[in-house]
Amino acid sequence: MPKTEVLAIIPARGGSKGLPGKNLRTIGGVSLVGRAVLAALAAPSVTRVVVSTDSDEISKEVIKVGAEVVRRPESISGDEATSESALVHCLEELRDQEGYQPELTVFLQCTSPLLLSEDIEGTVRALGEANADCAFAVAKFQRVIWRFDASGEIKGVNHDARSRQRRQERKPEYVETGSVYVMKTASFLSAGYRFCGKLVTYEIPHNRSLEIEDETDLEIAEGFASVLGQFDKFEQNPKALIMDFDGVFTDNRVLVLEDGREAVWCSRGDGLGLERLRKMGVELLILSKEPNKVVMARANKLKIECLHGIDDKLPAMKEWLSSHSLRADEVIYVGNDLNDKECMEAAGIGIAPSDSVPEIIAIADMVLKFPGGGGALREICDMFQDQ
Repeated sequence: MPKTEVLAIIPARGGSKGLPGKNLRTIGGVSLVGRAVLAALAAPSVTRVVVSTDSDEISKEVIKVGAEVVRRPESISGDEATSESALVHCLEELRDQEGYQPELTVFLQCTSPLLLSEDIEGTVRALGEANADCAFAVAKFQRVIWRFDASGEIKGVNHDARSRQRRQERKPEYVETGSVYVMKTASFLSAGYRFCGKLVTYEIPHNRSLEIEDETDLEIAEGFASVLGQFDKFEQNPKALIMDFDGVFTDNRVLVLEDGREAVWCSRGDGLGLERLRKMGVELLILSKEPNKVVMARANKLKIECLHGIDDKLPAMKEWLSSHSLRADEVIYVGNDLNDKECMEAAGIGIAPSDSVPEIIAIADMVLKFPGGGGALREICDMFQDQ
């Protein structure tokens, strides 16, 4: 079954009058444009990630974190240029140059630095479930609003000041977060604007809805990123990363074809992160119970050592460590299920994807924000310091 082509486009101009160099400013050591790219790469449904920019510096940053660049012409790079103009230009460039047109277009903004891949996935899923033309992220809004009318008198907007209802009694309202929009590409190109045809929303937590407009927002985002634990760095890089396969490289599901062959989904963002670690000299090992060709195929593609068909993982891990002159306390083990427990406890750092079984989460030194197959390994890779 062919996978739906889902293109993520991230507009990122070089100029910004309100906050100069905004898209290259960093949160948790990662640029705003880099954070948007990483979230997109970690989203399992996204098949391609492109940044539309007029800036050489942003282009270099984008390529470094693993996305493609479409250069934006000067005519749509000014302060008055709309996001839609960048999206249309990007789609038309890819169509004219490659004959490529995705079924879905995901529009992400760099100014939402706390966006997670699960927010992208949820918005894509909401579009499909409702068979809508456009889905966009919202956050619940429960404050009362006042506005000055033409005479200068203050008036209540979403409430009656004479009989103030309790918050629980008011109908919920929602604010557009600006972080993620998903459109059927044909519907978007026909309409020329993002809110095309049938609309549906996807609610994300309020603490991930922050938009960057000024220095204060950057400070707030830095605090949230620290609390959420995203993109933190290891004080000293571990010497090796040992990984289970199912539920770590994958979302723990398997597609069984009519002839009995099996297939799984893996994250390209994970692969790019692991390639960076391999080039840095970090030892990498896949240690899997499953004697499956798909495990070895992924390992070969990523040039990672692989031991599969292993029922008792701990002795195999110890033997591998000995052959590489490594101690257990120098390595990370990433696992999601009960057969990973001994290895996680033996390793210097035991890490669990967010969707691991409760028994593994209970013993993990670190629980990731991302699930298996959905950016968990990329989250770990981004914790390694550049050397």
